[in-house]
Amino acid sequence: MKGLDTWLSEYGESHQNGTNKNIHRVCVPLIMMSLLGLMGEIPVPLLLADYGLNFSHVFVVLAMVFYLTLSLPFSALMLGVVAPMLYFTSKAQQNLTSKEVLLLWGLVFLISWVGQFIGHKIEGKKPSFFQDLAFLLIGPLWIVAPLFPKYRK
Repeated sequence: MKGLDTWLSEYGESHQNGTNKNIHRVCVPLIMMSLLGLMGEIPVPLLLADYGLNFSHVFVVLAMVFYLTLSLPFSALMLGVVAPMLYFTSKAQQNLTSKEVLLLWGLVFLISWVGQFIGHKIEGKKPSFFQDLAFLLIGPLWIVAPLFPKYRK
C-alpha cells in the first residue's frame, strides 16, 4: 500500500504549474464542500435520519478511514477541514429549500470542476484521478500538506 508521501508525490507530478496549483487551492475545497452539500440532499434511510445523519456523514467516515491508513495527524487535520464544511452545508440545508440547496451546490461543483480542468489544460497534464480514483481523496491532502510539513510522517 502506498504511503502518504508517495500519494502526495504522485499527485504533485500533474500539479507543477503555479496557476494550476492556485486554481486547485481554491477549487478543491469548493468541490469538497459542494459534494458534501449535494450528498446531504440524498434521501437517507430512517436509521440514519433518526440520528440526524446523511450520506455526506457516511462519506466523511469512509474518507477518514482512508486517511487514517495514511497518517493519523493528517486524518485529524482533514477532520478539522471537513467539520466546518459539514456545519456550513447543514446550515444551508436548514435555511434553503431543497431546490435552492441543489442549485447552490450544483453550481459550485460545476464551476469548480471547470476551473480544475482549465488548470490542467494550462498544466498540459491530465488530472491524477484519471489514473486512480483515490486521487480524489488525495487532492485535499495535497492542499493542506504544505501547511503542516512536520506532520508528514
